[in-house]
Amino acid sequence: MARRVTAYDAVIVGAGPNGLAAAITIARAGRSVVVIEGNARIGGGMRSAELTMPGFVHDICSAIHPLGVGSPFMRTVPLERYGVEWIAPPIAAAHPLDSRPAAMLTRSVAETAAALGRDGPAYRRVIGSLARRWNDLAPALLGPLRFPRHPLALARFGVPALLAAQTLARAIFRDPPAQALLAGMSAHSLLPLSRSPSAAFGLVLLLAGHAVGWPFPRGGSQMLANAMAAYLRDLGGEIRTGEPVTTLAQLPSARVTLLDVTPRQALAIAGDALPPGYQRALQRFHYGPGAFKLDIALDGPIPWRDPLCGRAGTVHLGGTLVEIASSEYAIWHGETVDRPYVLLAQQSHHDPTRAPAGKEAVWAYCHVPNGSRVDMTERILNQIERFAPGFRDRILAIHTLAPADLEAYNPNYIGGDVNGGAQDLTQLFTRPTVSLNPYATAVPGLYFCSSSTPPGGGVHGMCGFHAARAAIHAHLR
Repeated sequence: MARRVTAYDAVIVGAGPNGLAAAITIARAGRSVVVIEGNARIGGGMRSAELTMPGFVHDICSAIHPLGVGSPFMRTVPLERYGVEWIAPPIAAAHPLDSRPAAMLTRSVAETAAALGRDGPAYRRVIGSLARRWNDLAPALLGPLRFPRHPLALARFGVPALLAAQTLARAIFRDPPAQALLAGMSAHSLLPLSRSPSAAFGLVLLLAGHAVGWPFPRGGSQMLANAMAAYLRDLGGEIRTGEPVTTLAQLPSARVTLLDVTPRQALAIAGDALPPGYQRALQRFHYGPGAFKLDIALDGPIPWRDPLCGRAGTVHLGGTLVEIASSEYAIWHGETVDRPYVLLAQQSHHDPTRAPAGKEAVWAYCHVPNGSRVDMTERILNQIERFAPGFRDRILAIHTLAPADLEAYNPNYIGGDVNGGAQDLTQLFTRPTVSLNPYATAVPGLYFCSSSTPPGGGVHGMCGFHAARAAIHAHLR
């Protein structure tokens, strides 16, 4: 029987995308590293399972991965060597409207703009010019606040990005399709569209769609987690699962410890090791709205009123800019809405490994107030039926995940907040506290590497990458 190592250069708590990214970065620096995961399976937000019926593979949390191929860190990981096959639907995202053709996002700026009619020239001018600079912009957009390598390109992005999405949409577009397209993108922020910097999130997703598409791994998001873990092991890293960490005393000896957890969990784990002032700073960290999720097994494809939606991997359901802005504003202020903005993914329509022949596995969720106990099942189904009449007739089974279920599945999802904390102006770069090094805690050698650090939520690994770089620079050189 192999003997367990008791001392490492680095210990990482949590095997989500950021924990694995941090471990890979440290292992590539030639240092010994172990990842300790409380769940029996690795992946955090990158796990897949048969949630509804046998043969229907559903992504439990993350589903579509534009930043899985578009982030500077993920592009350095040889995922394809470890079995990841990316599927890129012909339309990255579609946004249906009640009385007009759906707006769409494709890899081509020209094609996307052409479908927007008289708003096409404005789209090409604002979005197209920025999309060409994705490789220059991505390192600055997906990292801590620091002087950028390409300040002029970032300034061109920053002027519109610092606006509220509602303001930007009305400033540059005149018609509902283009305005709705930007609104649907910006609503990924979980911010009211009347608040800055909601436009930044919409712009990043549009730019990523043109630069790299909105792909997903064949077979489920678990494939992405498995590939990262296999690469880490080949680098000499270790992973231990089924070991929930409740105190730092549980961990093996290490020169640095990185926590892929949110501030509330860090307070519980680190306890009295944290100075009182730093504890108070972490207690001020605030979480954003939660999510209510449905996984649905269907007896056939979604019967979209606009067939264009069937070619998309992701569909944003919420109607016009005004409708989406109204619902997201209400949710931010603790209210439940009847017509929520719904994010829907139909991976099985493009990936036959996800469902039995002729069937479909659907992933959909809406935003709700943090910790909400309201069952949103019927309201989500109504929004889908609104744009796909006959959808309900094809339902075979439904699996629900309320905010409490999401937090039980992944303790980082406090109250159902899948972004690891609100990403408003006060916490966009100053997360989890105001600091020149947001990854280092007040305890030497103890770091955050979760989405509660810049750049926040998403499967991009950049939080873990930057945290590991900071730890290597200070302690592991």
